[in-house]
Amino acid sequence: MKNVSTGRRARLLASAVAALLLGVVGTPGVYAAPDTQQCPAAEIFATDNTAVITDPDDPRLDTRLVRFGHEVRQTIRAHGARPGASELLDGVFWSEELKQATYERSREFDVERVGRDGLHHIAGVIAKRYDQEAVLTFRCLPRTSPETDAVEIEVPGVRVSGVREALLADPEARAKLGGGSVTLDGRLLLVAPVDDLPLARRFTTALGADWDRAQVRYGDREFVTGAV
Repeated sequence: MKNVSTGRRARLLASAVAALLLGVVGTPGVYAAPDTQQCPAAEIFATDNTAVITDPDDPRLDTRLVRFGHEVRQTIRAHGARPGASELLDGVFWSEELKQATYERSREFDVERVGRDGLHHIAGVIAKRYDQEAVLTFRCLPRTSPETDAVEIEVPGVRVSGVREALLADPEARAKLGGGSVTLDGRLLLVAPVDDLPLARRFTTALGADWDRAQVRYGDREFVTGAV
């Protein structure tokens, strides 16, 4: 996440392995199915970018963040956790300050053998090292856990340009969701507060994606600053 004041952005980003939609009792049609989910213990969403990029054709968006990926995995390992898979993401976020969409290439990192405090510390180290305003983390938890405050949504069939268009058309999504990220193979990845799941569904379907193919995981999200 950039270290400039372009507004807090609810990030999405996740590489995922869930096979079932999860649901909230009493809200049929928005959520579905049982209380089991498959996902890594935690995820970290980060970048080494510190620039504000407003041009979707900016060559800096073509970076594969290879060295950054190796360095973050080393950091995860050095602090007692186990790094898993990592995935490139193309993010589109709304800047209230600039009144336009901004773009960012980032990576999602699976993290195993880590608890809440360890994850927070690792994310803080990454934020400080790469001069980021904040780094987003997501811990996969049961839907009924008292610590669960967010959902992570993954749905195929989305273009990055579509995310931009949907943000421009939906002021509420701009304000509450902030934007989203898309994997290189066209999966939308969005982390949002649990209470905003209906909004996230509306935003997703506005992109032309099939909500019936969406995977929803529950957990705890945190924006971690570099003050460690």
